[in-house]
Amino acid sequence: MTYTDEVATTRPAVTDQDLLRLPRDGRKYELVDGEIRVSPAGARHGKISVRLTAALLAFVSPQRLGDVFDSSTGYRLPGGNVRSADASFVSSKRLPRVPEGFAELAPDLAVEVLSPEDRPREVLDKVGEYLSAGVRLVWVIDPRASRAASYRSLTDVREIGPDGTLDGEDVLPDFRCRLADLLS
Repeated sequence: MTYTDEVATTRPAVTDQDLLRLPRDGRKYELVDGEIRVSPAGARHGKISVRLTAALLAFVSPQRLGDVFDSSTGYRLPGGNVRSADASFVSSKRLPRVPEGFAELAPDLAVEVLSPEDRPREVLDKVGEYLSAGVRLVWVIDPRASRAASYRSLTDVREIGPDGTLDGEDVLPDFRCRLADLLS
């Protein structure tokens, strides 16, 4: 009988500091299940993200409702993953002071703008992780299809067509943004 010794190869654990040291090169980096995931974002993706972030900021700031964040903001979710939405909002009641490092909470609103390279299963997994972590509202914008989806849960999904409107519902009452304005 012959026995073969198997040598387990392990990669060093990725730390928060490793993630924070990554370059600001137009890609979105996240720490998912102990590995760094990279999402390249093209020009159209960036334009849509900035337009929505600007609209959210213009609505939130005068009313001092909380803070709006861009895609470079990492949220450490309860499972340990550090996720970065393309745009997000956190109520001032939940985050009275903005931390230097990753936010140790889930945002109230998380927005994902799909890139051509995004895989539907990974996006749905991310939406599910957000919702499980306590995100109250998730918007997924698909520029190629000129559509969006608004998630309150994985079963409570509202489809938004090209002439539809993103609605802040009870997370950002009275916030409305026409999808066509973001996609043009």
